[in-house]
Amino acid sequence: MLKHLTEETFDTEINAAPLAMVDFWADWCGPCKMLAPAIDAIAQQYEGKVLVGKVNVDDEPELARRFGVMSIPTVVFLKNGLELDRKVGVMPGEIFTQVLEENL
Repeated sequence: MLKHLTEETFDTEINAAPLAMVDFWADWCGPCKMLAPAIDAIAQQYEGKVLVGKVNVDDEPELARRFGVMSIPTVVFLKNGLELDRKVGVMPGEIFTQVLEENL
């Protein structure tokens, strides 16, 4: 299940998940909309194994600053709450699942 993360819920959700993938996006971002179906599919595929979250950078600018997100979409991978990788831009879903498989 895809989770929409906010500054209030972010740390609790991330710390409760051994592995997380967080998509930083915005409503007005065309490439973000192109990436959304792949993110949704990964959320379903890895349900119960990986926390797949989305952070709207317009609603949560502090989280975007905290992770140094300069352009969107940016997908950040976290293991035990620590960043282990990030991908910037639109990419095929396999790029993201490869990172997840290597760290499960």
